[in-house]
Amino acid sequence: MAVWDPARYLQFADDRARPFLDLIAQIPINPATIVDLGCGPGHLTKHLRAQWPDAEILGIDESAAMIGRAIGDNTDPLANFDVADVTEWTPNRTYDLMISNAMFQWVPDQFAVIDRLLGHLSDGGAFAIQVPNGHDAPFRTALAELAAAEPYREHLADVRPLPRLDAELYLEFFFDRGFRVNAWETTYLHVLDGDDPVFDWISGTGARPYLQALPAEHRKPFVTELKKRLSEAYPRREWGTLLPFRRSFAVATRR
Repeated sequence: MAVWDPARYLQFADDRARPFLDLIAQIPINPATIVDLGCGPGHLTKHLRAQWPDAEILGIDESAAMIGRAIGDNTDPLANFDVADVTEWTPNRTYDLMISNAMFQWVPDQFAVIDRLLGHLSDGGAFAIQVPNGHDAPFRTALAELAAAEPYREHLADVRPLPRLDAELYLEFFFDRGFRVNAWETTYLHVLDGDDPVFDWISGTGARPYLQALPAEHRKPFVTELKKRLSEAYPRREWGTLLPFRRSFAVATRR
């Protein structure tokens, strides 16, 4: 299991917030109770609060470090945070809105987990989800090719590559269960600053399991080569480094 670093993750907090704002803008209900699945360091709770001022909000995340940061920063009396693994977590109540931003791509059997959670969604409630869908992005290719090379292959054989998650998969899943569904995909064009900005971006998310799985003596040369490949795939321009990043979204409302 990867150990997440709240500070590293929040390095691009504004860019990472944009998809969440796009997601909540499409939610057609006024929920009284919300659970944020995979809430991370709780930095997005303020957006839920701005949209629904009176809602009770629970954020859960399997990372104790993330939840510790969320609790430490929390000043919202109607928001609470708890350490929990979504694959095992069973709500003790129903929720009007279950929302997840960039978390379910990490869950191997995510549709079985979502199906179970839907049993705790209130009548007329909504399930909203956003996941990265950059399966063919150059940074994914660079990671996969380097992980398959010597001397890294034996140490990274068990690291699970993130899957392709087209919006159509979620549309079909929720339609088959009788929901109304709004599903779409968006490619964000992030303009990043710094010497190795794409590495900095992925080292807080997609590359983190690879980096943690490597022994110390292999980590530095792996990072050096990865930075080289990323700089070639994403050349710096006079105004910054362009990182196109595709994401899939679905908002499913119970009829």
